[in-house]
Amino acid sequence: MPGFNDRYLGRDRGYGGGPCFSGNRGGPSGKFGNPGERLMKKKWNLDELPKFEKNLYQEHPDVTKHAPQEVEQFRRSKEITVRGFNCPKPLLQFHEASFPANIMEIIKHQNFTDPTPIQSQGWPVALSGLDMVGVAMTGTGKTLSYLLPGIRYIHINHQPFLQLGDRPILLVLAPTRELAQQVQQVAAEYGRACRSKSTCIYGIAPKGPQIRDLERGVEICIATPGWLIDFLEAGKTNLNRCTYLVLDEADRMLDMGFEPQIRKIVDQIWPDRQTLMWSATWPKEVRQLVEDFLKEYIHINIGALELSANHNILQIVDVCNDGEKDEKLVRLMEEIMSEKENKTIVFVETKRRCDDLTRKLRRDGWPAMGIHGDKSQQERDWVLNEFKHGKSPILIATDVASRGLDVEDVKFVINYDYPNSSEDYIHRIGRTARSSETGPAYTFFTYTNIKQVNDLVSVLREANQAINPKLLQLIDDRDRFRGGRGGMNDRRDRFSSGKRGGWDRENYNRGFGGKRDFGNFSNGFNGSALQGFRSSAPSSFQTAFNSAQQFAAAMPAAMTQQAYTYPTVTPVTGATPLMGYPMNGTYPQ
Repeated sequence: MPGFNDRYLGRDRGYGGGPCFSGNRGGPSGKFGNPGERLMKKKWNLDELPKFEKNLYQEHPDVTKHAPQEVEQFRRSKEITVRGFNCPKPLLQFHEASFPANIMEIIKHQNFTDPTPIQSQGWPVALSGLDMVGVAMTGTGKTLSYLLPGIRYIHINHQPFLQLGDRPILLVLAPTRELAQQVQQVAAEYGRACRSKSTCIYGIAPKGPQIRDLERGVEICIATPGWLIDFLEAGKTNLNRCTYLVLDEADRMLDMGFEPQIRKIVDQIWPDRQTLMWSATWPKEVRQLVEDFLKEYIHINIGALELSANHNILQIVDVCNDGEKDEKLVRLMEEIMSEKENKTIVFVETKRRCDDLTRKLRRDGWPAMGIHGDKSQQERDWVLNEFKHGKSPILIATDVASRGLDVEDVKFVINYDYPNSSEDYIHRIGRTARSSETGPAYTFFTYTNIKQVNDLVSVLREANQAINPKLLQLIDDRDRFRGGRGGMNDRRDRFSSGKRGGWDRENYNRGFGGKRDFGNFSNGFNGSALQGFRSSAPSSFQTAFNSAQQFAAAMPAAMTQQAYTYPTVTPVTGATPLMGYPMNGTYPQ
């Protein structure tokens, strides 16, 4: 018999859910089977709507004096790409945003020194009342990029105070409960400075306090789309005063199937609203949503225009068999737990794998806890609190925690299972190296992931990372198989007999990923950097580096004559490789 929590699990996934307030939300069997069917599109008469001023931005004199050449140089140095007409100049310092003293005091207390690139360019755009889309990696300060303009200038302090029962002015839609809660924490902290109240609507949590907040009147509402639809259908709130809309992690919401709910919600909001959309990637689905919802918008991109990862992350890929993962993980844990800073997230693909791996690690004495979508909200909150405070420094998680999980001191990320897309890979590894920090991300990559190998290599190349030659060998093996060398008979020979090369276990254990092989190939050595690393590395690392050049000399000719030119890798300062993994562009034995 399903429990209370089981009935509500689908709400925050975008695929229907259980009953809420009244009626049947469990699927098509009820009268209203699709989310938001009871919500009719509002017909707005702009002449009857109250007028409000969106553009309240006054350029600071220090910003005005920057010449166009200085602005372009700053944007290039921060990898800021801007598209659209009449984009304001970026801000270089916090005081140039003219935030009030109480907000500046909070910023100072949190030891922020300079605005992040997305804040530098995003604040003047948002304060100008313009629609905008921001594409930036996770951990770049985007939450403050949209909250502070909304709280201070555009719609909070310049609209009449809310009366009892008035509905929210600023609405933030987020894909997961965790992200919604984190945004609400920031909104509450900064909102108090401007006498702005906020609430958070998400699944599993008691509905009573959320309803009471809405009835008393709140300026800011942060919500997951599925649960906001339920509140709107039940008449517990409306969006008649909402004029500032934020879609946070829009790509993730689309991945989770929330597009119908998002469109239903937007139909309830003023057509002359200001809309800010944020995404870590730029797929065609997000582009279509932007064209449908935004008007004459400014597009801000931080970093490479193509799919890219945080360059402060040392990405390490271990090509291995599924059966080797547990031993490799344990060896990694042994070294990681000996580090002073050892907070680690291990990502897996399924809830069952999450539970199994958590039990296995705990049985062996490791301080691990697991989190996934079937956990109750109370349990998820408790696990995240234990992890954040270091009481359980190992978190096993499915993708429910891969986005929006904002823990500043995560030092290591391990992809036990490679995700289904490079976008999810980038979001996972983005849990380390938050803000300007550095950190390593380890990935176990198996032959079952071969469909993603090209995208992974592209991400590694863009980030100027060392590329494990075994990834390139996987591409060669796949291309030869596609070439039709004997059809199915050839497939049987290559994957079982070991007589024709390719991906057979005999060759695999000889040098293409044997059981205790953690990267057997060298793709170039930086002499001075190598010597410096040797002098400070543990003895096990020194042994690996001493033998790496001899191993490279004995590499098969086919591997040393590959057409690919290895990049010049810039070491990630402060990122410590473990178990003989690569540094300065090498994969030592």
